[in-house]
Parts: sequence; structure tokens; C-alpha cells
Amino acid sequence: MSTGTALAVDPHVVTCTLAPRYEAVRTARDFARTALQRWGLGELFDDVALVASELVTNALRHAIGACPTTADDHDFPTQPTPEGRLPIRISLVHRAPQVVCAVSDPSSLGPVAREADFVAESGRGLHLVDSFSRSWGWHPLGGGKVVWALFEAEESLLRPAPVAEFGGRHRRSA
Repeated sequence: MSTGTALAVDPHVVTCTLAPRYEAVRTARDFARTALQRWGLGELFDDVALVASELVTNALRHAIGACPTTADDHDFPTQPTPEGRLPIRISLVHRAPQVVCAVSDPSSLGPVAREADFVAESGRGLHLVDSFSRSWGWHPLGGGKVVWALFEAEESLLRPAPVAEFGGRHRRSA
């Protein structure tokens, strides 16, 4: 459940403010699916959704602390506060041939990848982000930070489908 979705003036930049509860992860995936389909990049959904899920989960877990079940359980901003504290937001930016998934949160502490422990129930999120995106990083913001991941759309996704020549001859790509 989001607290509000906004389509920016630029149709290739979309942002969604997320409520501080576990359902925000599903909202982030749904938001990513809608944006990628609108841009004709549905093939990127699995990778972007996995990374978005990890980044939003980390924001909820580390920036907010224990995840509240309702917005009333935690003093969590849905708009920047006078002190500059930020809400959790997911943004997707499409600049062909790339898509950036960025999650901002109110914590100024940067993400730290832990040594992979494949027996532990948590701690592998940033390894997944690194594996499923071309690159990732983070930047401090006034009153918080943004963690981003870059994805490359395959060149075949960006070209229009071949049009059959007059006379019905066409070549199917493999």
C-alpha cells in the first residue's frame, strides 16, 4: 500500500512514496511492473523487482528499525519533515538503454555488504543487488540517502520489431 504515487512531468521518471510496513515491498514490485510495462521493458521486471524488493526491505529494516505494521506505529514521514527527514521512496528512471532503480530513505548510514553466509536467513541482499544489476551504489542526501542500481536493457528490446517487406517476405530472428 503506497501513500501516493506520482508521475513526474518526464514520463521516463516515476516515483512512489511507500508506507512503512511490510506491504511496501509488494507495492514497490507492483510499481516497477507498471512502469517497466509502460516503457515496453517488461523483460527487465524479474531483475528490477528482485533488486527493488531488497532495497526497500533494507530501507525498512535498517533506516526505520523494526518494521511497524501500521503507519501509526512509528513516527515515519510521508513527506520531508522541517528537519529534512525523508520518507522511503522508490524511483525508476529510464534513459535508453538504461534503467535506474533508486530507493531513498531517512537514514544517513550507507549500506554495507556483509560476508556472504549462505546458512543465515538474512544478509545476502546487497550480494543479490550486485548480481542482478550492472552496478549499484549510494549517495547521502540531506536527511537521508539514496541507494541505486543500474540495469541495461538488451539492445533487442530497444529496436522496433522488423516489418515484413512488401510481398510477404520476412525473416524471423532467432
